[in-house]
Amino acid sequence: MRYGVILAGGGGTRLWPASRRARPKQLLRLLGQGETLLAATYRRALRVAGRAIVVTAAEQADAVREELGPAAEILAEPVGRNTAAAIGLAAVHLTGRDAEPTMAILPSDHYIGDEDGFAAAAARGFALAEERAAIAALGVRPTRAEAGFGYLELGEVLDLDPVAHPPARAVRRFVEKPSAAAAAAMVADGGYLWNTGITFAPAGRLLADIGRCLPETHRALVAIGEELADGGAAAAEARAALLYPGLPAVSIDHGVLEHVPDILCVPGDFGWNDVGSWSALADIVAAGADGNVSVGQVVALGGARGNIAIAEPGRLVAILGVEDLVVVQAGDAVLVVPRGRAQEVREVALALGRAGLDGFL
Repeated sequence: MRYGVILAGGGGTRLWPASRRARPKQLLRLLGQGETLLAATYRRALRVAGRAIVVTAAEQADAVREELGPAAEILAEPVGRNTAAAIGLAAVHLTGRDAEPTMAILPSDHYIGDEDGFAAAAARGFALAEERAAIAALGVRPTRAEAGFGYLELGEVLDLDPVAHPPARAVRRFVEKPSAAAAAAMVADGGYLWNTGITFAPAGRLLADIGRCLPETHRALVAIGEELADGGAAAAEARAALLYPGLPAVSIDHGVLEHVPDILCVPGDFGWNDVGSWSALADIVAAGADGNVSVGQVVALGGARGNIAIAEPGRLVAILGVEDLVVVQAGDAVLVVPRGRAQEVREVALALGRAGLDGFL
């Protein structure tokens, strides 16, 4: 059976001050009053897989449940240990109920503009994972040299479907957040795709790879699975609470996928954006004639150009005679930063924590 596994435990500090501990990035309505990023991901998961399971942090579980409704299946991790443990936990639960589950691993905080295109790419990803017992990553063609993204270096073409375009490829290596110069070289080369973080894999295959690459994490997952089989969900949660704090915090990419030699890639084109910083809104929201990108009630005057300005409902942001800034009003805080330094906003959140200003996080 097919399942969407939605990763919804992140903090999204690069979107501070809108993204907070109590309302992280995936629970934001970045484009105004539409869906949250999480709700859109959940809806897409049901479309492509028919069923979904959401993995989140214990402190975010109530907010996730409120957003998705009582029918949503939610796994709450006692503490965050990055995506390898989160995905492994979902795989343990799925293999305990299904002989051959296949997972679509979906970050909950990404934007997808072409949902039909995504559904077509997901169908290919599921088929590749099932037919070859393989791990298949979704990649998209870079539109610019972005140092904040991960890249997939493409290898040989797979002779699977002669009419599929572009064809599936082997993945030669992962390149995570390269330098600006390296990103420019990879885009110019043409043999690289952005790594969307969307991955398809048989749950059993992925657990076996975790066992080879992260044995400590795997031992804990096996113990949690045994409790799940013998004592049920409550016993598994209790065992997870004991074992999770000692696990390494490592991503599935760094901890597992970069060390597996037979990763495959399905290229796609579906308007993907990881919304990794405020500057990413320029790829999603059309700019006005003055080049300003606005969400909410924004007034731009006196030659203000090339800015990104965001105001919450019932609030107003006015910009006068400034260029290439990001201005965000959210709750009790305001952020002003040059667009070219939007990737550095997480430093603000870290500085607030060091200063004891946790009430603003």
